[in-house]
Amino acid sequence: MRCSRMVHAAFMQRSRVRCATPSVGGGTATGQPCCPGCGSRSGAGPVRAHALAALLGTGLLGVSLLAGAPAAAATFAAPAGCRLELTVQNRSCSVSQHYRCDADAPGDQWVEYYGPEGATYRSRIDAETRWMESIDLLSGLTDRLEEGGADEASLSTLLESGADDFDFWTVSDDGERLHHVGRDELTGETVELGGETLEVTRFALRSFDADGNLLIERRGQQFVSRAHGRFYGGIETASDWTGEARETNDSPVRFIRPGEPGFGSTTPEYDCEMQMIRAGGRHGG
Repeated sequence: MRCSRMVHAAFMQRSRVRCATPSVGGGTATGQPCCPGCGSRSGAGPVRAHALAALLGTGLLGVSLLAGAPAAAATFAAPAGCRLELTVQNRSCSVSQHYRCDADAPGDQWVEYYGPEGATYRSRIDAETRWMESIDLLSGLTDRLEEGGADEASLSTLLESGADDFDFWTVSDDGERLHHVGRDELTGETVELGGETLEVTRFALRSFDADGNLLIERRGQQFVSRAHGRFYGGIETASDWTGEARETNDSPVRFIRPGEPGFGSTTPEYDCEMQMIRAGGRHGG
């Protein structure tokens, strides 16, 4: 199960939208999560829209499309002590940079996602694809895995047995805890995408707040690479606590290796015009 760009994407802490509107029983809900039981959410405004876009799989990209003109073309530079291994051009107007760092534990790897306006999201997974660290580069908020989960995600279990159940918690740098429960399965189908052999997976994921309120449910199809030891996005449907649902396609299109044209490019190439049209339509422009 890929930690999408939460989202994206990009990730579950976007559920921490704060309400500043009167609660159902009177008074205010300021400082309370925008989730079931928090009262009226109609006044959360653009902050809520930003969070909801990430939760529903459009990640930070869907919102950043509205922010201004695209950034100038640039080449990704890995941090000191790290090496860029792969650039992936994806559907839904994103490009991802995959790199490893000498100071990390063996098997750890990083990915940084770019939209038209620049970097939006960075994450680190371990050899079992556990969500070790997820950083929203627009807000600066970070989620980290809580060790000792009831059933840690395990890539090796998935590849050996064909299925893996998971049940774990993440905690943000502002103390908020989120509970993630789900399952990955191999469908038995293998595809060739961009010169890479990938296995198709189906997944289901539910994320809850610390009180057990369901914040988001995601279901769909992704890809897993034995060679790379990681998941790549696919077609999925996500719905949030309000019932709003959205389908997204973050499938990889091109895998670019060192020395090949486009390696390290931070300019996304696929579906960007479509994203702009959709964003304009949703906002009346």
